[in-house]
This record gives sequence, structure tokens and C-alpha cells, in this order.
Amino acid sequence: MSIETLRNRIAQLEKEKANLEKSLSRERESARKKQTEITQVSRSINKNTSLSMLSSKQRQIELKQKQLSAYEKKAADFQTKVANKTSEILRKLSEVDRAEKQAQRHSAQDEKRRQDKQIRHSKQVTRELERQSQIHNQLSSTPIIVKFEDLPEKINVLFIASNPKDQTQLKLDEEIRAITRKIRESEYRNAVELKAIWATRPHDLLQALNEHKPTVVHFSGHGSDQGELVLQDDSGSTKLVSLQSIVELFKVMASGIELVVFNACYSHSQAEEVANHVKAVIGMSDSVGDEAARVFAAQLYSAIGFGKTVHEAFEQAKVALQLEGIQEENIPELFVADGVDTNSLILVQPQT
Repeated sequence: MSIETLRNRIAQLEKEKANLEKSLSRERESARKKQTEITQVSRSINKNTSLSMLSSKQRQIELKQKQLSAYEKKAADFQTKVANKTSEILRKLSEVDRAEKQAQRHSAQDEKRRQDKQIRHSKQVTRELERQSQIHNQLSSTPIIVKFEDLPEKINVLFIASNPKDQTQLKLDEEIRAITRKIRESEYRNAVELKAIWATRPHDLLQALNEHKPTVVHFSGHGSDQGELVLQDDSGSTKLVSLQSIVELFKVMASGIELVVFNACYSHSQAEEVANHVKAVIGMSDSVGDEAARVFAAQLYSAIGFGKTVHEAFEQAKVALQLEGIQEENIPELFVADGVDTNSLILVQPQT
């Protein structure tokens, strides 16, 4: 329930309480008047009152006492209702207080993310300027030559999926289906081998990297706004993996890995840190929708399968979002290790 809705409800409850208090006051006044009448009748009885008159007055007193009891009962009922309304108002006020504090926390988190994004952008601009300067210096002396003979004949793409049962369910099967189709339709389809592990637990990561020796590691699933990766425990529920743990994983397992893709919400922190150990890393600066994740990933691997550079593949994937009318093209971010030129980083060897 929104804060505005809660405030409207409180205003309504205040009106209802005011009406109940008016009714309570009215019943109390009727009871006071009736008590006064009983007192007056009682005082009118004296030693000169005849038996017939005494009997009549006694009947009057009994009737008025019944009426008094009825007024007092109604007053007690209204008093209970007023107390209940007061309790409900206090509960709603507590809800408003909690909602306002939560909104303040979210606002602070949004502001922090905005500032972090600005800082990351500044760093990227600085790195890009330095990279352009390096490229300029290199071109001034010797041209950059891509040695296709040094590229592997086949690359392995490891698709790591996690979709805990206590999280919003993602269409990860649709994502890998779209990636598979795009790879099959690419020019160098035989040079790209896609492998997948599902319902991934933290202890699966080292095993999978050792077993499959991937060139590209692709995480698909949820991410937290604290830079954590959302995997699963043995019961299928959420198991958070810290940012530092992810960085350490790629620090010790970086050999042979050219590209890491974090296709998960709020994964820019992981991407930026992992880029200290892997040539190129893609992460998401905000939450990303199912369709956007699918379209971006499918086109990324399509371009890679056509022998495009990592930078070209990344830009094509963002354009694919625009062509589909998905306004999330600014969420994916590409981070590169120092000294790496993604304009010359090609993963697939063109076949002759």
C-alpha cells in the first residue's frame, strides 16, 4: 500500500473516530440527564407522600434506571469503538512511518547508485582517453595486426544458470534457446560450442570452470543491489555469493577466459572488479528485464559467431535492444583490463 493511500486511510479513520466520539458524547449526555431525572424524582419523595404516589414514583425511577442503563451501554459500546479506531489509526501511522523510512532508504540507494554510475563513467572516460592515446602511439609506430592463426579453432561458452524457487522466476530457457539459435545462424557456427549448467550452487562453479575450460563465462539469473550473485542452495532456495568471492573466483581461474558476461541485475560492480583479472567483462548497471537480457545475449553471441570483435559484438547487442524497442540499451556496460583493446579482441577465428 502506498504512503498516499495510507494517509488517505488515516484521514478516513480520523473522521470515523470523530463521528464515534460525537455519538459517545451524545449518549453520555443522555445518561447524565436521565441520572438527573432519577435524582429529582427520588428527592420528591418525602414522609408526606402517599402510598399510591410513592408507588408511581418508584415505577418512574425504575423506568428511568432502565433507560439510564441503555444509555450507559451504548456509551460503553461507542467507547470501545473509539478505542479500536484509535488503535487502527496508530497502526496506520506506524505503517506510514515504516513506509517513509523505506522510501528514504530506497532514495538513498538510488542516489548512491547514481553517484557510483557517475564515478564509473568518469573512470571509463579516463580509461578510454588513455586507451585512445595508447592506440594513437601504437599506430604512430606499428600498425595493430590481428593474428588469426593465434586464435583458437573453437571457443567454449559456459552458460551458468541459477533461478532459485524463492525468487521471481526468469525465462532462462528462452535465453539459452535464443543464444543457441543465433550461434547456429552465425557464419562461424562450428567455432562456438555452448555448454550449460543449471540450478547452479556455489560449489558447482570451480568444478564447471575446471571441467569445461571456457573461453566465455556467461552468468544468467538474479543479482542483488549489493553486488552479490544469486545462486541456489541444496534445497533450491537463494544462496548469495559475495562480490569479493566472485572476484577471487576469477582471480584464480582467469586462465583461458577472455570474456565474462554477468547477465543479471546490478552486476556492474562484479564486472568492474573482475575486469582486473579478465580481458573483458560485461555487467548491468541496473535491473534488467527478461526480454532485454534475452535479446542482448542472443545478439552478443551472434556477432561473436560472425567473427566480430568483443567491442563490435557489445555495440551490436545494444543496438538489438533499440531495434526491438526495449529502452534498456544503456544498462549493459563493458569493462576491459588495462592495456586491452576490445577493438582488436576477437574470440572466433574466421574459417577459410
